[in-house]
Amino acid sequence: MNEQQLFRQTRWRLASWYAGVMGIILALSGFGVYEAIDHAHRTAADRELLAIAGRLHNNLEPILQQPGEIPTSAQRFLPDPCNSPSQCTKTARAADHNPGAMFQGNYYIRLLDPSQDLVALAGLKPSGLISASSVSEWQFLKDKDKTRYRQVTLPLQNPNEQLWGYLQVGSSLKDSDRYVSLVKLTLFTGLPLALGFVGIASWWLAGRAMRPIHQSYQQMQQFTADAAHELRTPIAAAQATVESVLDTPCLSEADARETLQTLDRQHQRLSRLIQDLLLLTRLDRQVHLIQNEACCLQDLVNDIAEELAALALSKKIQLLTDVQVDQPLRISGDEAQLYRLVFNLVTNAIQYTPAGGKITLVLDQQEQQAVIRVQDTGIGIAPEYQSKIFDRFYRVNSDRNRQTGGSGLGLAIVQAIAQTHGGKISVQSQLDQGSTFILSLPTSSVRQATSTL
Repeated sequence: MNEQQLFRQTRWRLASWYAGVMGIILALSGFGVYEAIDHAHRTAADRELLAIAGRLHNNLEPILQQPGEIPTSAQRFLPDPCNSPSQCTKTARAADHNPGAMFQGNYYIRLLDPSQDLVALAGLKPSGLISASSVSEWQFLKDKDKTRYRQVTLPLQNPNEQLWGYLQVGSSLKDSDRYVSLVKLTLFTGLPLALGFVGIASWWLAGRAMRPIHQSYQQMQQFTADAAHELRTPIAAAQATVESVLDTPCLSEADARETLQTLDRQHQRLSRLIQDLLLLTRLDRQVHLIQNEACCLQDLVNDIAEELAALALSKKIQLLTDVQVDQPLRISGDEAQLYRLVFNLVTNAIQYTPAGGKITLVLDQQEQQAVIRVQDTGIGIAPEYQSKIFDRFYRVNSDRNRQTGGSGLGLAIVQAIAQTHGGKISVQSQLDQGSTFILSLPTSSVRQATSTL
């Protein structure tokens, strides 16, 4: 499986998982919203129905006498009552258009005797609704048009505490069911559309999430290829030297010494490369630097300038220092790594500064940051290369020539050490006008305050 197929499949998996999880969340949320709306409507209808039934119950019980018989005084609480199923059927249409003041809505009243036979029906008269039913307190009923009704049943007693019968009050759920059905339709219609948008967003987000991973993978591949190339070169050179010696029938002492010197140079080059790679690996794994040393940057800058003065003089380059801080400026960290950081910057400037040029090593302090600037009058760096020079094994010369030496790890080590010490490094350069590498490091007081937090 090639690289593109691998990342495409991974992106599809990420997008599918994200869309699936979001789909489940949306479905559960939609179901919860539907249940909440349905429950709210049921609760409101039951509360209103129970309130009406309670008022009727309280008004009827004191005036009821004989079980199953309705006194004339009770009829004022029953709008358009009828006393038999046939009568109710004949008057149903007229009653639907003229309900009593209490029942100006979708309500009906049933009065049942103790044997649950219908005694009277008032209010709304649904067609095909069961005329008598069990005395369960709450029920759902349907008429012949499949319209649902909610009904509550309360027992009625006369003043002698004798069971008179039952009061049933019901209301139509047509409007409520229509609204809940509309909500359900909206949710079921909106869910696929939402999932479509989630799928598109998942694909886009998966691509965004995979981008740094893809870049890291490419950098790892490039690093592996570069490391293999750098390691292969000294090994191949050493092998070629050994093969040439083995093909020589008679080897003089001078030839043998020259061969050993060649092998030693290749061995040193290979050792330096391996040490640089091991250092970068350690720096990558080191999240927080152990602050076990306080390094004086004035001493560090002066020592490096003194050590590299001979190299700069041999190349006819003027190496100057400009310390703009009067008080000792200290940095908490690894003194050897900080020394190598600045050393690499100065040697890099010497390599790319022609004879007659000048290099200035500046030490300054700005807003609790120690600033070291390495300014040269060298060949400069083109703008398109300035963002890449800190990459490992990167050299501006694409043909990888060895005229200036090095393995392309110097500036990568510089950046890794700066980041380990909580600092940052940047470059300002123009072709044929020189370069300035700017290193900013937090002072000891800042790093101590940060570590305390």
